[in-house]
Amino acid sequence: MPLAGFVAGAAWQLRATTLVPGAVSAALLVLGLGLALGLFGRQSTARRCGRRASVFWLVAAMLVGFGLTGWRASAFQASTLDPSLEGVDIELVGQVSAMPQITPEGVRFKFDVASAQRLLVFGEPVTVSVPPAILVGWYGPRDAAAADVDEELLSDLVLQRRPQTMRAGERWRLTVRLKAPHGSSNPFGFDYELWMWEQGLQANGAVRAGKGDTPPQRLSDSGSHPIERARQSVREAIYARIDDRRMAGLLAALVVGDQNAIGRADWEVFRTTGVAHLMSISGLHITMFAWLASRLIAALWRRSARWSPRLCLWLPAAAAGAWGGLALAVLYALFSGWGVPAQRTVLMLATLMVLRQSARQWPWWLAWLSAMAAVVALDPWALMQAGFWLSFVAVGVLFATGSEAPSAEALPPPVATSRLAALAVSCRRLATRMGHGLKEQWVVTLALTPLSLLLFNQVSLVGLLANALAIPWVTLVVTPLAMAGVVWAPVWEAAAWTASVLTTLLQWLAAWPMASLSVASAPVVVAAAGVLGGALIATRWPWPWKTLGLPLLLPVLLWQPSPVPPGQFEFLAADIGQGNAVLVRTASHALLYDTGPVLSPDSDAGQRVLVPLLRALGVRLDRLVLSHRDSDHIGGAPAVLAMQPQADVWSSIEREHPLQALRPVTRCMAGQRWVWDEVEFRILQPPAEAYDTPQKPNAVSCVLRISNGTQTALLVGDIEAPQELALVNAEAAKGTHDLAADFLLAPHHGSKTSSTETFLKAVSPRWSLAQAGYRNRFGHPALPVVERYAVLGLPLARSASCGAATWRSVEPGVLACQRDTARRYWHHLMPADIGAGG
Repeated sequence: MPLAGFVAGAAWQLRATTLVPGAVSAALLVLGLGLALGLFGRQSTARRCGRRASVFWLVAAMLVGFGLTGWRASAFQASTLDPSLEGVDIELVGQVSAMPQITPEGVRFKFDVASAQRLLVFGEPVTVSVPPAILVGWYGPRDAAAADVDEELLSDLVLQRRPQTMRAGERWRLTVRLKAPHGSSNPFGFDYELWMWEQGLQANGAVRAGKGDTPPQRLSDSGSHPIERARQSVREAIYARIDDRRMAGLLAALVVGDQNAIGRADWEVFRTTGVAHLMSISGLHITMFAWLASRLIAALWRRSARWSPRLCLWLPAAAAGAWGGLALAVLYALFSGWGVPAQRTVLMLATLMVLRQSARQWPWWLAWLSAMAAVVALDPWALMQAGFWLSFVAVGVLFATGSEAPSAEALPPPVATSRLAALAVSCRRLATRMGHGLKEQWVVTLALTPLSLLLFNQVSLVGLLANALAIPWVTLVVTPLAMAGVVWAPVWEAAAWTASVLTTLLQWLAAWPMASLSVASAPVVVAAAGVLGGALIATRWPWPWKTLGLPLLLPVLLWQPSPVPPGQFEFLAADIGQGNAVLVRTASHALLYDTGPVLSPDSDAGQRVLVPLLRALGVRLDRLVLSHRDSDHIGGAPAVLAMQPQADVWSSIEREHPLQALRPVTRCMAGQRWVWDEVEFRILQPPAEAYDTPQKPNAVSCVLRISNGTQTALLVGDIEAPQELALVNAEAAKGTHDLAADFLLAPHHGSKTSSTETFLKAVSPRWSLAQAGYRNRFGHPALPVVERYAVLGLPLARSASCGAATWRSVEPGVLACQRDTARRYWHHLMPADIGAGG
């Protein structure tokens, strides 16, 4: 009961939207500890009280869990970045504290700050206080010629010095611009701010390396962080030895834990086949390494007893193997980068090891809860991570269903009456182990399917087969060869060949028509019932009892979100940074207006935000409207089109554009219209003649008007003042009020080239939304534009402070912000004046 209470208390604290004062959390911690000590001192009385004592223990443990987590959070939050230091030049002196991560644009690295000075235009630098650890990016020259962006973006491109080679332990002087951790906030999306919190990082920094900036300077090489330096050396050696970049990246992920080395296309194959957990140093690898190490150490310990019999009397071989295996597993985890999953696995193994090495026989549920409580005590925020629940649910189900692999003692001993008989016995032992391994995989697959659907809204239908092949191949062949290459580099070539064999097979499986299943995200209660149903089916009970799990499992697979009422429509403007992406839904149709920006050659808003969002919502797109060719509007289109093969595409892009090869594009022109579920969609811009002469991409933005006869919305892309005036004049000529709208997507993200007073008066929206990135370099929405909206009394929301915004025609006066509805205390609170600067 105390263990469960401690975990529940920590989970309760993680639900808080704001932190209580640290003194209050400390008082609750002291109160819980005092109550626990009092109960322990009156143990005999507690035993006579029975249930009353259990309740008191539960309350005491919950207070300890809640207070300890809150106190730690308050202590960490006390050193956050001062908002006044965001976006200004600061000279940092410090040390690279981890192996730098290489990206297509440059390099990212963790930086421990020793001193910081704010650089002033006039006067001497001023010493300032910044967070002790930050995440720094140093990016190379931007290729303006290759960048398919608008003119305003092009004017901001500067030639930067290429990043130099950096190593862990080096001291550097850097001029950076800092900002608080601020990620996208979308339903069912990745919580970047929580990830930064867990990593102990409280700011992002970008190195200033332009022509007018002081160049970065390497000060010294301290030689500290030897493990990180060794990891970097091994990674460089792998790339030097293996010519195939894909296989070299996979080996780097398996040897030194560099998951960024695996490309986006390969990750997609691994996710589709359900083997992504194998392609980095995960809990499975560390556990397998610990097991193999313990068996080897135990065998060597027994042999050493021939020369020193007292050795086994002092410490039995089994115990020596267990502790030695754990110690080597810790070293392995450290070499992998000591990430949060590795820490969690090591702590879980250590807890189970201590319990098993004690003189008592512990029930499985107590060992399971003890390991969970130990992990939560080290990292309470692990409760918010998918990997935590996948690991503990899998282990718990194996314990509960009695599916643990048999020990060596439980298998028939090889009675060597003859070589043939001994071989037959060995084959039977191998078949028994393989049978138990397949059973475990089947049990885990059944139990984790509903949990995977809850966490990822996707489950691999070929996962059982793929894992049955990949688990032994990766853990017993690829990974050992990859690790052996650290000692003798030529072995990496064999490891790369074995890895290529596996990836070829996985690509074949991923190409199957029904390789994976995607469903809409179900509520937590439904998913929990599904996990219970899967575990019930996997039990040893008779089939009539097992079938009781089906009613619990089916709702997860068949769940559908509430539909839009007939005759109504709703918007979900995704938080995709600097760009546009708006999902429009009616009762039975869906349209996506723009797809956000390209973030890097290997990442875009479609793959990172829109595809998971559409999957979680169970949306099947009928149409994709791309307003114009700028990369912050069409960057995610290839990923969305790959996921939505049935959707047609409308856009103003030229006929030679590369997207035309992916899907035939219908040119949008003023006057086009269609009706879905009693809702009219009409194109207002551009006119047909606009395509006859060369135009700026912004000038031919597709303007979409959506109306059900009562409420109206306007999506206008990047139109500027001339196009706004043309719309107003066209309305005046017809004598209509088609521009009047309840919702307006702010033209050009709130740029000063748009949102003219004449246009805003004609539209007079109840709500306007400027989709722009946090502290974007263009200053969107521009301060004059923000003031113009305010003077006219028109509310202007910003995606940077709102997150994903939801607007419904049934409630036209309400704009729901994801950052308000899903707020947690580790989320960044954006100052009211940020974003209105240029």
